[in-house]
Amino acid sequence: MTDKTGMNRTLVGRVVSDKMQETATVLIERRVKHPMYGKVITRSKKYHAHNANNDAKMGDLVQIVECRPMSRTKTWQIAKLLERAEVL
Repeated sequence: MTDKTGMNRTLVGRVVSDKMQETATVLIERRVKHPMYGKVITRSKKYHAHNANNDAKMGDLVQIVECRPMSRTKTWQIAKLLERAEVL
């Protein structure tokens, strides 16, 4: 058998929910140009990511990396906590 050691996909986004145990919902936003009109549009998608020690809180900027399926909807895990959210 061959060993696949390819690079995993990584994305950067904001945590929008941390109410589940060991899971955070991360919002990924990307900017794309409309094919016909040329206007820049913001597209967004939410991913469930494994938050092992419940380190990431709501509003934090995190980097997520693709991993094996951990549940029906969770196939990402939080790799790094890039920036803490401001507490008012």
